[in-house]
Amino acid sequence: MKVSVGGPLKMIFRPWVEGLENVPAEGPAILASNHLSFSDSFFLPAVLDRKVTFIAKAEYFTTPGVKGRLTAAFFKGVGQLPVDRSGARGAGEAAIKSGIEVLERGELFGIYPEGTRSPDGRLYRGKPGGLARVALATGAPVIPVAMIDTEKIQPPGKVMPKVMRPGIRIGEPLDFSRYQGMDHDRFVLRALTDEVMYEIMKLSGQEYVDMYATAAKRQIAEAAKAEKEAGRAAREAEKAAQAALAKAEKDQADKERSES
Repeated sequence: MKVSVGGPLKMIFRPWVEGLENVPAEGPAILASNHLSFSDSFFLPAVLDRKVTFIAKAEYFTTPGVKGRLTAAFFKGVGQLPVDRSGARGAGEAAIKSGIEVLERGELFGIYPEGTRSPDGRLYRGKPGGLARVALATGAPVIPVAMIDTEKIQPPGKVMPKVMRPGIRIGEPLDFSRYQGMDHDRFVLRALTDEVMYEIMKLSGQEYVDMYATAAKRQIAEAAKAEKEAGRAAREAEKAAQAALAKAEKDQADKERSES
């Protein structure tokens, strides 16, 4: 996949990279990145010599038909692990377990602390569960990563990418050994996650929003729905006004004919 996918990606898009020396040549490490586009999971592994394992929703691996089998083969090939999102805590626990297994094998584990793609290009609050618990359970260093301009290449909902140069900034590894054994302390989990997000913000230059991206997406969807309903109501009111005006004009014409 590094040859068949990574090679053409680098040749066509020519991504620039800073801080490549911060990724260890061997041993476990966590790559914690902002998330702007679906293509983030391809550009980052493409510029690294080592394999990076991300987690992906199980639907990518279980869709029936020829297209579903090809999709599953592709995601397995690029090192993504399926996570069943059923159940109240199913996705979170499965992600943590998968991350620990990858790191225990001495490999690189990629994770997006925001939990989902940014809806507007800004950096949102990191979720304290997966990243912090995996880091504390394994003792692996956390390497902050900033993806630059990937949302311009492939905005959400767009299939065909725009050819332009994305950027990747890789920060220095963060050591959280001072929190070892405190993986059940929610204040520690929050502090660790916030520290990583701060480093990502410095690398990316994004505006930081102190709320979860999932909540922001709900607000955007609700605002769009309200705007759509307001537009529909305005159109219906305009139609009603036009109908009333037409009726008044007709009544006036009928009255004039009657008097004549």
